[in-house]
Amino acid sequence: MAWKGLLAAHDQIVPLPLIRNEKTVDPADARCDLVIQLGSAMGAAMELFDGARAVRVPRTRFAAVKTCSDLVVVGSDAYLVDDDYHLVPNPARSAPSPLVELDGRFYKLYREFRARFPEGMPSLVACDRLSVRGDIRFGGGVTLEDSVSVINDGDGQASVPSGARLRGEVRLSG
Repeated sequence: MAWKGLLAAHDQIVPLPLIRNEKTVDPADARCDLVIQLGSAMGAAMELFDGARAVRVPRTRFAAVKTCSDLVVVGSDAYLVDDDYHLVPNPARSAPSPLVELDGRFYKLYREFRARFPEGMPSLVACDRLSVRGDIRFGGGVTLEDSVSVINDGDGQASVPSGARLRGEVRLSG
């Protein structure tokens, strides 16, 4: 009933603050026209209702995918799909989800991302952190352990060979 009353009091519009987000029309072309996307955070609606309360949901029930770095994590073996088709953390992991940082110059757009992981995501079940700097293509069946930093020192694309097991800092030259 509170929802109906709120809408009735505001001409059927929920009075939420606007968020301004600048973007390019084509994310693949940084030179194209800049546009402004307007949105709102639905969580801000809590302040509109007297007595509203938040419910704390454990991180194990939520896997945010906002960037290609997040997609590496949920696409790897750090997560599994259970019998009810829910994405759940792999119980073989003793730590929270690994932190993945991909070089935005080469992994920001999905098309570019997929071209660099053509045979699937590396194994992250034993990995705490992955940092990728430069243009690097990953082969299939790559296993990452502990904290891994893969750096391409060259100008071209470097490759991590299929079946590689990486730990620590790895320098490649493309």
